[in-house]
Amino acid sequence: MIKRNLLVMGLAVLLSACGFQLRGTGTTELAIKEMDVSARDAYSQTVTQLRQVLENSGVHVYNGATYKLFLADEKDTQRNLSYASAGRSSDVELATTLSFEIQGRDRLPLLSDKIQVQKVVSHDGNNLVGSDSEVIQVRKEMRRELVQRMVLRLSMLTPEQLATLQQRADDKAKADADAAKAAQEYEDNTPKQSPVEVPVE
Repeated sequence: MIKRNLLVMGLAVLLSACGFQLRGTGTTELAIKEMDVSARDAYSQTVTQLRQVLENSGVHVYNGATYKLFLADEKDTQRNLSYASAGRSSDVELATTLSFEIQGRDRLPLLSDKIQVQKVVSHDGNNLVGSDSEVIQVRKEMRRELVQRMVLRLSMLTPEQLATLQQRADDKAKADADAAKAAQEYEDNTPKQSPVEVPVE
């Protein structure tokens, strides 16, 4: 418990040094002032918390905004780091991975990435109820950290960077459309061979 508290305090100091504030102690200044936020699981706690933090940071979150943050997948995993004999504690690593995509006009993908949070907890074989309760609490802490890391990632983006990414996406979409059109025209203009007639003897 002491190690985890020290780790959280160290992370808070590190993020504060970067100009980043943990929720409840301040807000993060984002250059992006409006954004649409959605998720594959529209009712997940992560997307709900993320919307709240963004709005507290001065971002207008609404459907139809030019740029859209789409949380494509959130996956929780757990693996044993050590195996203990009966009656002793073992270490368990908890991990949550969030895959996301930022979309622009016409829902064109501008960039995609993933964020991962990991924690190690001790699992007491003699106190399964207490261990399970601690895992649930740690998962909540991990979700909050995941949201803060997502906001930190967004704070690194500027309107100029997004405009550049949008132009590249537009150019790629146009090139793909032109290639598909050319292929279709080639197919339409290519004479179709008539089936070979086999003479009847």
